[in-house]
Amino acid sequence: MPRVPPPPAPQHHDALPSPRIRRADAVDLDALVALEERVFRHDRLSRAQFRRHLDSDSALVLIAKEDGRLLGVALVFFRRGAQVARLYSLVTAPEARGRGVGAALLEAAERAARARRCRTLRLEVRTDNRAALRLYETRGYRHLVHRPGYYEDGSDAHRYEKPLR
Repeated sequence: MPRVPPPPAPQHHDALPSPRIRRADAVDLDALVALEERVFRHDRLSRAQFRRHLDSDSALVLIAKEDGRLLGVALVFFRRGAQVARLYSLVTAPEARGRGVGAALLEAAERAARARRCRTLRLEVRTDNRAALRLYETRGYRHLVHRPGYYEDGSDAHRYEKPLR
């Protein structure tokens, strides 16, 4: 199930350089699993799932790194012939929240979906994750439907989508 971590505590940082965003590869596997285990209590991706997604044509794992540290991850799924891509997961390391890492990863995911000729990016987000809801809404995502009990822990989700021009 798509997951977005619980809402972060508000943080304010001075202007910092943007992290480098690139496609993840096998050397990033340990860091991907470590971040997943640090941030999520439920609905975690396993090492095997990450490994499979790293080698898949239907998935794209994007990472944000700075000074060798993993600051965030976006996982996007694509279906052959479909014009809708799915942002399955977007996670930012707790120490990097409030620095624009999530926004940069979201923008990179949108670019990747456009490059694959997708017309829409769709996602689910926890209804109690105010920071994520704000991120998506301020970047043109519109609410489609409420999904009660969507997550493993019984939390509700909202489905959002954005047309990609």
